[in-house]
Parts: sequence; C-alpha cells; structure tokens
Amino acid sequence: MGKKRQCQCMCFLPHFLVLVLSLFPTFSMSELIFDYGDALSKSLLYFEAQRSGRLPYNQRMRWRHHSGLTDGLEQGVDLVGGYYDAGDNVKFGLPMAFTITMLSWGVIEFRDQIAAAGELRHALEAIKWGTDYFIKAHTHPNVLWAQVGDGDTDHLCWQRPEDMTTSRRAYKLDEENPGSEVAAETAAAMAAASIVFRKTNPHYSHLLLEHAQQLFEFGDKFRGKYDESIEGAKGYYTSVSGYMDELLWAALWLHKATDNIHYFNYAIQNAFSFGGITWAITEFSWDVKYAGLQIIASMLPIEGKNKEQRQILQEYRTKAEHYICACLNKNNGTNVQRTPGGLLYTRQWNNMQYVSSTVFLLTVYSEHLHSTNQMLNCHTESAGHHQILSLVKSQVAYLLGSNPMGVSYLVGYGPTYPKRVHHRAASMESYRESKVFVGCTQGYDYWYGRKDPNPNVLVGALVGGPNSKDEFTDRRGNFVQTEACTYNTAPLVGVFAKLNALEKDNSSALSLVSSI
Repeated sequence: MGKKRQCQCMCFLPHFLVLVLSLFPTFSMSELIFDYGDALSKSLLYFEAQRSGRLPYNQRMRWRHHSGLTDGLEQGVDLVGGYYDAGDNVKFGLPMAFTITMLSWGVIEFRDQIAAAGELRHALEAIKWGTDYFIKAHTHPNVLWAQVGDGDTDHLCWQRPEDMTTSRRAYKLDEENPGSEVAAETAAAMAAASIVFRKTNPHYSHLLLEHAQQLFEFGDKFRGKYDESIEGAKGYYTSVSGYMDELLWAALWLHKATDNIHYFNYAIQNAFSFGGITWAITEFSWDVKYAGLQIIASMLPIEGKNKEQRQILQEYRTKAEHYICACLNKNNGTNVQRTPGGLLYTRQWNNMQYVSSTVFLLTVYSEHLHSTNQMLNCHTESAGHHQILSLVKSQVAYLLGSNPMGVSYLVGYGPTYPKRVHHRAASMESYRESKVFVGCTQGYDYWYGRKDPNPNVLVGALVGGPNSKDEFTDRRGNFVQTEACTYNTAPLVGVFAKLNALEKDNSSALSLVSSI
C-alpha cells in the first residue's frame, strides 16, 4: 500500500509540475537573478532627485536641497515646484507632462502590483509632485506656463540647482501664443492622474479633471505648435510630430477619466485627419504619441458602437498591432532595429527612452490580450501574450545588466552601473554637505571634467544607454549615453511592478511544487 501510494505521488508530480509551469510559461531560471522589486523601489526614488522647489521633510534623496524658490516671481506667478527633466536645471513642460502621464498610466494598470511591493505611496507622491505644479502653472483657462529657465544659458553653466544663477524666466502659452502639444499633454497627465486619485483623494481628482478639461479645450480651440510660441524650446524639445497626436491622446485620456462620449467622438471623428489611423509608427516618446493613443483606442470596448465607430476602432487596432509586431520583428518590412545584443534600437541619442516606453506599451497590450483571450495578428504570423511578455523580459534583462557590456543602465541597480552620469547635482558635492557657492563656470572647471565617479548616486535613473553596437562609455561628457531623463524611468515603474508580481507568483508555484 505504501509503495503504491508513493508511486501515485511520484507519477502525479510531473503532471502537476507541467500544470503549474503552464500557468507561468514565461518563467525561466535565469530570470531569478533580477530583483524587480528592488528595481521598482529605485525607479521611484529617482524622481525625488529631480524635484524642484521646497523639498518635504520626508525627502529620501538627502543630497538634494531646496531650489528654484523664486521661479515665476519675475512674472508675478508662483511656479515653484515640478521636475527638472534631466541633468540640467530647466523645467520643460512637455516632457514633464509626459512623465506624469506615464507614471499615472503605470499606476492605473498595475496599482495592485505596486501596492503589493509596498511602493504605492511613493508612486502617488511622484505623480502629485508633478500635478501640484501643473495646477499652479495653469493660471487661467487659456493660460499655461510651459517652461521655466532657458536652455541656452543653462547649458553655459555647470551648477547645482541649489546654486543656479542662470535665467529663470518663465514662458507662457495663451490665445496669442498657442501651444497645443503642451496644453494637450498636460491635460492628458491631469486626466490620467485624476483616475489615480479618484478613490483616495476624490476632491483632488475632481480638481485635476477640471484643469484637464479646460486645458484640452484651450489646446484644441487655439491650435498652434508650442515651439513656435516658445522658441527657447527648439533644439531641446522640438515638436517634430506636431500637436495632432497630443490632441487625440488627450481626448482618449479624458474619455477614460470621464466616460464622456464627447471625447470618444473627438477621437473617432478626427482619427483620419489627425493621423490616428493613418500613421503606422514604430516608436513612442514624449514627442510622438501615436502608438500610445492607438494602443488605448484598440483596447476600448466595441459593444454598443455603430458600424463606423467599430470600423475606426478596428483601424486604430491595426495600427497599434503594427507597432507591437514591429517590436517583435514580425512585420514584412518595417521592424524596429536591434543591436547585436538584442536591444531595441531607435536612434543614437538617449535610445533607452524608446526602450522603456516600448516595454510599457508591450506589457499593457500583453495584459489586454491575456484578459480578453485574443491573439496578436502580424504579417508573418500570430503571436500570443506570452511572446510579447517574453520580449519585455528580454529588454528589461538587457537594461538591468544582461548585455554585452555587463552594465546595468538603471543607476544604482546591481554591482555595475554608470558612475559618471551627466547630471549637475549628482556630479558635485552635495549642497547639504557643502554650502559653498559654486559659480557658473566653476562647476565646469572643478567638477565636470573629473574622471572620478559622481559624489552622489542618481539612484533609479535610466541613462541614454549603448550605441547600435552595444558599446557604452561611462564618461560625464558623453551626454548622448550618460544623461538620464524623467521620461526614461517613468514607464518602467509599471513594468517593474508587473514583473515583480509575476516573479512572486512563479516563486510561490515552485515552492508549492518543491513541498510535494
């Protein structure tokens, strides 16, 4: 009897193991080396290093201090707060808004996973630091302050934000000086954030939604490219794609936030003329929103829609899947280039921004296909959600250190990561450690050219990354590769949370198997 029972258990075990692993088909032993929870924590920590304004008592990046406390004073408006976009000290409205949109989208999609990792409070704080600033910057229904500081003068100096002596001139958009990209992206950010805060802070959520609706109406009614109104933005954040993608993007976010048919109809009626169903795109960024809005539109339910609406939603989906298939290398011709080491490669300057935004959209769409029991239809073949998630994992593995250079491009993660990030505050002695004033050119003379590692670690920053041959040079002056931006890291928050949850599930399954 004992032998028979033992045989039954041993015969049952392989079948049970197959069953368990079939539930987690993307699991592999090699992925156990990645601590996605640690990467998630570090990614949120980064935003505290980018804060402008009066820092709170619970500031964790202790090497930063108050800065930009007179922003807007010259123009008679309070513009204290917000984020520095990268390694400089300018507050650019367009990338800042996109950063908050992506952080909010990550929380919307993966809130439970972020909470399970113990990081929801930090995620909400990162979002609110941005939306609090947008509320200040939107001083009138048709006025948005879209930039503080001047890129040209800022780049002449190498100073900590706590010391900066460069121009803090503020630039506004209004009826005579339109800027539909920034108005619409800020509307999208506030609409997405209103969803995030709907249950935990309903009053704040309602306030954000009011601002979002006003900004969308402003951007739509007074159309114009923002970098023609704020010429100082050109050369730094030039709007190559124009503003039509942002208007569609904002309309879809407002539809998600309000369920108002007006915004849905806007995205349907302007789908063709604004390029939403005509542009087949293979990148997604602070400038080019088409792939993102196509993904959102393709996930909208078609029940209750008329024939024309269903057809346009299907065309949105076709374009969205063109993007996903291009990333998977499953289109006939138009695919995203890869480096020899397997990294998705869009362009030389700050390529990692495209990788992080791509893996986010891939993760979201993989979830959608899984929950609706659908397949991805590419030119060469179909693909399941597991294949999409497998690509996500391979890209994340690369940026966390599984690459030809053996470098984690997420600063502070793993044993080897960039030590000379192109970042003013990180590259100099902390203001908290030394309040000795550093002049405009003193920073260049004394700190910029040093070969030593930065005195402060910019934890959680995703740097620009390697070139098309997987080569990377950790040098402060190599800003193409060693500068980090808020919109590089923002999409990773949701992705890390999802992968961390999957890893926990896989570990639990294996523990269950090993206990039998």
